[in-house]
Parts: sequence; structure tokens; C-alpha cells
Amino acid sequence: MPAVLIAGVVLAGGAASRLGGGDKPLLPLGRGTALDLLLARLRPQVGALAMSANGDPARFASWELPVLADAAGHVGPLAGVAAAMAWAVGLGASAVLTVPGDTPFIPIDLAARLGAAPAWAESDGAVHPLVALWPTEACGRLAAWLRDGGDLRVKSFGAALGMRTVRFADAPDPFFNINTPAELEVARAREAALPRR
Repeated sequence: MPAVLIAGVVLAGGAASRLGGGDKPLLPLGRGTALDLLLARLRPQVGALAMSANGDPARFASWELPVLADAAGHVGPLAGVAAAMAWAVGLGASAVLTVPGDTPFIPIDLAARLGAAPAWAESDGAVHPLVALWPTEACGRLAAWLRDGGDLRVKSFGAALGMRTVRFADAPDPFFNINTPAELEVARAREAALPRR
């Protein structure tokens, strides 16, 4: 089996409270879900793919992907990054690309444009700390950070790791995420305007 250079993990830990609860990646979008659109863009960029989500993994069974639970307990998205890193280490990957499950319009060349790990994306003047390429060699460092009660903000650990910021000037924003019913309608209109193969 060829070595996996970059693994990919969809972070699906959001509670979707402003959308009535549930999993944002499973929101209906186009002919499928937000997750379907995201995976179609992410899958060709990585050598292996998984989901990071707590709770019953059966809700993602139809996608036939590993579902990684937070090993570090419920300490926010940094625990999902830690689970992603640990899984990627097991594959022998040199880096893991994380993407939130509510950002279905990521660039089809995201990994290439981020370049060498560690790097995260910026668009419209905002850093997207979970749209990031993490070096798997930092797995132990992140585990210790969480174990020792470090700052749980993703940006804080990323800064300590020396993350490079890569600016994306694409329009519309490739990291648009779905948090509200109005944003879901925007996403549906945007999906409907995508070119069909």
C-alpha cells in the first residue's frame, strides 16, 4: 500500500444550535448534503479520509469513512484536531488537512495552495484556523498541550506551532460556512449555480 502523504479529516463537532440542532454536514444541499459536496472537493486532495465527530458514529455510516471520537474529552475543536493528528500518524502520513464540516465550497486545490505544513487559510480578512494543514510530527506536542491544560483555542496552539497564514482571494469566499437558516439559503443558491458535469 503506498504511503499516505496527506490525510484529510472533516471536523463535524458543531452543535448547529442556530439551525435547530443536529449535524451541519448532514444539512440538505443540492442533490445530497453539505458533506457530499465537501467530500467531492476534498477526496481527490488527500490519500485517506475520515470524519471527526462525537456521539453515535452510525449517522455517518453511509459515507463509509472512519469516524474519530475526541480522545481528549469535550474540550472543543482542538480535541478534534488531536484525534485527526493521531489517526494520520497511524497511517504514516506526514500531514493532516482539517476542514470544518460546514464549509462545503473549499477550493479543489486547497492542500496544494496551503503548501507545506503547518499552514492555515485566510480569506476576507479572517483566519480560518480549522482550515489547516497540520504536521503529524506535532501530535505529541498537541496531546501534551491538552493534557497540561493549555489554551484550548485553535489559534493559540497554531500560533505556538508557527502556523503560516495563506491568503485566499477567491470570490465568493471559499470558506463560507453555514451557521444560520439565512446562510443555508445562500449555500443552496451558491450550490445551484455550480457548473454541472
